[in-house]
Amino acid sequence: WDASKRYFMVAANNSNKIAAIDAKDGKLAGLTEVGKIPHPGRGANFVHPKFGPVWATGHLGDETISLISTDPEKHPDNAWAAAR
Repeated sequence: WDASKRYFMVAANNSNKIAAIDAKDGKLAGLTEVGKIPHPGRGANFVHPKFGPVWATGHLGDETISLISTDPEKHPDNAWAAAR
């Protein structure tokens, strides 16, 4: 989940993407391209100084950590984009 508890973040491992599902309306809010085999676990939430609220997850088999901006209201230009 993102920090607001509205968006469920889930790894789509076969496509190397993270899907953000809007739990309020049950629709896909965003699909973000990330590195190979994103970790299917919970991830971590924190506030990035440039991108605002982000959700972070590691990847299986490498040292990559993906950060995804999760605030479509206050940071619409970065919403569901890889922050790094």
